[in-house]
Formats: sequence, structure tokens, C-alpha cells
Amino acid sequence: MSDTLMTVIAILVGAVLLFIFPLLSVSERSDDISQLTVQTATTEFVDNSRAIGKITIENYEKLQNTIAATGNEYDIEMELKILDENVGKKSAWTQGTVIGENVYYSVYTSQIVDQLVDTSGGSGVYTMKEGDIFSVSVKNTNKTMSQTIRSVFYSIAGSDTYSVAAQHAGVVTANGSN
Repeated sequence: MSDTLMTVIAILVGAVLLFIFPLLSVSERSDDISQLTVQTATTEFVDNSRAIGKITIENYEKLQNTIAATGNEYDIEMELKILDENVGKKSAWTQGTVIGENVYYSVYTSQIVDQLVDTSGGSGVYTMKEGDIFSVSVKNTNKTMSQTIRSVFYSIAGSDTYSVAAQHAGVVTANGSN
């Protein structure tokens, strides 16, 4: 009887070692590739937008299509901190570029996307100006295969965790209105 029990346990352990761990390894490698793809696409989108001073619908759709090709669903969050050069009359400084005197206000994803996809004759362009700060954060919203397998074994992956994410930000170097 104990030999039969040991044989069953050995078969179960062998099955785990032969099938589950290689599957986990392959799925984690897939997440690594997705991570690299999302990071590269995010960096290209932000750097291109900063360099031309515009967020265009074409570039935004290219970002969406590139990251969707990984097979995951993503949440794209954009923030544009707009430099307000009219800081008020209380300032004794004559330049708006003095350190400590610059004031920024933020515009977020929904406002930017609304202007990009404006159906009332909009141009599909959100213009920025030199000195603005543009940042993009991308996170997956679905559970990847590696997250599912890890949650079975480790019970640590909750519903609000993500395994594929990217961030990039920078200062706009060109005026988009030109």
C-alpha cells in the first residue's frame, strides 16, 4: 500500500516538474517580452510627442495598436503639466523662467483624448509648448498567464496587481503651434 502511495506522489511531483514549471517559465518570458514592447512603445510615443510639440491621434493610435499586439489589455494614463507663464502681478521677477516662479497646471488623459477624437471638426492634434512636462503611464488591466499560475502556487497576486507596466516623461522641447 505504501509503495502505491509513493508512486502516486512521485507521478504528481513529476507532472508538476515536467509541465507546470516550464509553463510558468514560458509565460514569464512572454511577460518580459510584453514589458519590453510596452516600454519601447511608451518611450517612442512620449519622445516623439515632446520633440514635435504635439500629441497626434495617429501617434496615440500607433501606441494603442503596438501595445495591444502583446495580447493584453492596458490602461494608458497621460498627464500634461502646462507651464503657466502668467504667474501674477505679485512677482517682482520679469522672467517666467526664474527657478521657483514657474507654475504648472495639469491636463489629464480624458481631456487630451477628448480633444484628439473631437468629432466636431477637430484636427486630431493636442498642441503643447516648450517647457511643458508630458508623462505617460501604461499598466496592464488583465491577468496574464504567469500571474494566474503564480496565484495558484503562491496566492500573492491580487486583482489590483499588474505585471506589465511602463512609464516615461520629459520636458517638451518644441512649440506645437509652429
